[in-house]
Amino acid sequence: MEIEQFYDRLENWLVHQAPRVLLGVAILILGMWLIRLLLRWIKRKINQKDWDPTLEVFLSNLIVMALRVWLILLVIQIMGLKMTLFAALVGAFGVAAGLALSGTLQNFASGVLILMLKPFRVGDQILSQGQEGEVTSIQLFYTVVLTRDYRTVIVPNSKLANEVIVNMSRAGKRRLDVELKLKYDVDFENAKRVLTAELNKASDFLVSDEYLIGISVLEPDGYRISVSVWVDERGYPDTRLTVQEKLLHAIRMLA
Repeated sequence: MEIEQFYDRLENWLVHQAPRVLLGVAILILGMWLIRLLLRWIKRKINQKDWDPTLEVFLSNLIVMALRVWLILLVIQIMGLKMTLFAALVGAFGVAAGLALSGTLQNFASGVLILMLKPFRVGDQILSQGQEGEVTSIQLFYTVVLTRDYRTVIVPNSKLANEVIVNMSRAGKRRLDVELKLKYDVDFENAKRVLTAELNKASDFLVSDEYLIGISVLEPDGYRISVSVWVDERGYPDTRLTVQEKLLHAIRMLA
């Protein structure tokens, strides 16, 4: 008798529920495929319109996430699952997940603020959390920074939104300060002329021909000269080496 009831229930499920389940699975697979196609189309349109690259990844991920959530809810309804039960489960897990993911939600909100206020963009050189490098991507919850020695640093967006950020690319240039020590028997005016002439030879590496050369410190055995020049921020490390090499050559001429 129990076996007959089992077969009756199985037959009833196969007739009434199985088609809906199969249809839901098929729609889920098809929907995921269409979402991937839509993502590719969105990226092509964004590239064609020369949108801010900072928005490209963020908006793409946000749209895809929203569509996937909507697709899952649609499949649940097609399969005939009771939304009241689903809502109760979501509510139960939502409280626990909300507590566990409070930091993650904060990172998401911080990512939105970064896109709105734009303290930095993709391609900018920033200094934050003791890490200096180029912003390569701004994701939903974190920002990717590539350091000068090619280390990939993942920084939570909440850290970038709530703490100090130094944006070296905003002004487009950066001041390079070099300090040199000379003896008192070296005439300062002559040293200044020699240093200026040597810097003029490196003008291709500089963004301005305005050099600031002055005496910074007086010491018992000599004085220190501070040399300040403006360089392109993107080429700062290499330009620093070149300028120091030029200044060393000038110091040797004074000796």
